[in-house]
Amino acid sequence: MTDVRVDELAKHVGETVTVRGWLYHRRSSGKLHFLEVRDGSGIVQCVVAKQNVTPDAFAQADRVAQESSIEVTGVVKEHGRIKGTFEIDAADVRVLAAVTREYPIGPKEHGTDFLMDHRHLWLRSKRQHAILRIRHTIIKAVRDFFDGRGFTLVDAPIFTPNACEGTSTLFETDYHGDKAYLTQSGQLYMEAAAAAFGRVYCFGPTFRAEKSKTRRHLAEFWMVEPEVAFMDLAGDMQLAEEFIAFVVARVLEARREELKVLERDVTKLERVVAPFPRITYAEAIALLQKNGHAEAKAGDDFGADEETVISSQFDRPVIVHRYPMDLKAFYFKTDPTDPSLALNMDMLAPEGYGEIVGGGQREDDLGKLEAAIAAHELPPEAFEWFVDVRRYGTFPHAGFGLGIERTVAWLCGLPHVRETIPFPRMLNRLAP
Repeated sequence: MTDVRVDELAKHVGETVTVRGWLYHRRSSGKLHFLEVRDGSGIVQCVVAKQNVTPDAFAQADRVAQESSIEVTGVVKEHGRIKGTFEIDAADVRVLAAVTREYPIGPKEHGTDFLMDHRHLWLRSKRQHAILRIRHTIIKAVRDFFDGRGFTLVDAPIFTPNACEGTSTLFETDYHGDKAYLTQSGQLYMEAAAAAFGRVYCFGPTFRAEKSKTRRHLAEFWMVEPEVAFMDLAGDMQLAEEFIAFVVARVLEARREELKVLERDVTKLERVVAPFPRITYAEAIALLQKNGHAEAKAGDDFGADEETVISSQFDRPVIVHRYPMDLKAFYFKTDPTDPSLALNMDMLAPEGYGEIVGGGQREDDLGKLEAAIAAHELPPEAFEWFVDVRRYGTFPHAGFGLGIERTVAWLCGLPHVRETIPFPRMLNRLAP
């Protein structure tokens, strides 16, 4: 007798095995009980026939409640009608721990607040299981992409003494008597690390105190931020599109079954291959004016509605570059052909999922960077270490940030980012 996981059953056809897990669903038909048991790796149907088990085991199988933890021993066989699916002819059933009350999430419809209040239990459902497995694959693909291209992982701090782009959307905290913030980005630290290692990335949680209730925003989310020495905006856009194409291909390769559970139209994802279309900010304004946004004008920033209109004109992500400098952070380099424009780029996902990548080329001129810090009325002493990067061997460099949760929402076809992370933190939610 062998202890196995559900995802290993194909290797044990004809053998007697033991599976331990939780009862996902139960139905009975006279002298047969059908127990669906999940163990985290998958779900298997266990057929409990009255003549094959003891009376006590048959009785336990008849009354065991949903989400009780159980152990089933029996022979593995291939399902008669569904190729590639396996089941267990049970010889014994044991209830390891019965539930102490009725499981609160049933087949009926539940409201979003109820499900979020019970998020710790909702994670057990097939849908959430599929989403978080896809998230896992995305995160592994992110690491594989950069690790396979000579990047060094450099962890950025969570507590920071200053903000990347001002403190209006940061969570402030006390740090032994000093004012500190939960990080909104590791970018500034990656710029310093790029001077040491050439190609670097950080990957971790980031925090935004925006009072936003949109389907695209979380207060805590995960972001990967590469930074590359001696790379310009063109190289940055190419890196970003190669990166996204790699991640999408990996998900299509490894998670077809999970995408099927989510009823995702994979034909839309199969179109996501490089190169991606690229348009300037000025061309994006013109595109908006042609497609129902006649009021759009130069100098406007893009919100969710505008991003959706722009991206709907393309069948894959589109890169919009060279926004007005007035719309961007102090650290962007200006376009040498038009100093009013930033050498930046945003990548907009199709199907209305908005910006998934934002980045560009950084200002490497010491004097210009100091002037930008002053113009934005930022405390120069807080950025002294950041300016040092330009004092000692300055160099052109570029990078970007990608938010994991928006990427998961897009690839899974989800209507809201709250399902993309195990325990979401939103404007009105800090628990569980």
